[in-house]
Amino acid sequence: MSSLRTLLPCLLAGLASVASAQTAATKANAAAKATAAPTKDWNAQYVLGPDSQEKANVPKGTVTKFQLEDSKTFPGYARDWAIYVPHQYDGKKEACLMVFQDGMGYIGPKGNWRVSTVFDNLIAEGKMPVTITVFINPGFAPDKNNPTGKGKDGKPLGKSNRSFEYDSVTDKYVTFLLEEMIPLVEAKGYKISKDPKRRAIAGASSGGICAFNAAWQRPDAFSKVFTTIGSFTNIRGGNKFPEMVLAEPKKDIRVYSQDGTHDLTNQFGSWPEANQKMADAWKAKGYDYQFVMGEGTHDGRHGGMLMPEALKWLWRDVR
Repeated sequence: MSSLRTLLPCLLAGLASVASAQTAATKANAAAKATAAPTKDWNAQYVLGPDSQEKANVPKGTVTKFQLEDSKTFPGYARDWAIYVPHQYDGKKEACLMVFQDGMGYIGPKGNWRVSTVFDNLIAEGKMPVTITVFINPGFAPDKNNPTGKGKDGKPLGKSNRSFEYDSVTDKYVTFLLEEMIPLVEAKGYKISKDPKRRAIAGASSGGICAFNAAWQRPDAFSKVFTTIGSFTNIRGGNKFPEMVLAEPKKDIRVYSQDGTHDLTNQFGSWPEANQKMADAWKAKGYDYQFVMGEGTHDGRHGGMLMPEALKWLWRDVR
């Protein structure tokens, strides 16, 4: 009994010492984290230029939003979409066309892209042709049991069809554009050129591979591509594109492409390596292309900064 009485204070003192050491270690770790250098923002260097800013005395086009409640090509999926019409369009002759995937992310006056502002400026300056623009979101099917509900992340409950539409290396999505979306624009009274040299298509990430795939499948419908941080990886077979470009006859497609050395690397592949392989394939086959490899991550800031110059380069032969 006396030995227990002697041992107990020692045990209590030992436990107190351990607890004190753990507390000190926790405080030391917290202090180290607080003083550690923050992770570098590789995209901070990419700042929008004057062509992405509203300018005095530049006439502004209009953006009108719509919703497609269902689709024949992708039944069961609704989507938001919009049309930009430049001030200079008078309906007397056909306008050029440009289509943006993940469209609602491109139309705002703030953010990385500001497409309507860029188009207003470039069209007014004669640096690109009068171009009607269609912004299209991927299909989405709301949760049948809770159609207006939202998850913990604030996003609507339901199923997105984005990867199937954008990442699939088939002609299904471009068929949707040609047989459903462009006729919808024309049905509203707008005259759209059918000349592929007067049509462009754009997107980022999965939307970027989607844009190139649409032109690849139907170069008779789209000949100009603006792709940023493109997912030319093995999500749905897109990693095969370099081989396809090398194996098949050169198509009449002009491409402006961007990626960053700190883009994604995951189970689907390396985005920087995949985009570099695409550029190497375009070069080997003699394509009219530009490829800009920056330092950014899977982010739109570099692509947004480049977009005015990309548009001038893509549209340089059309007025």
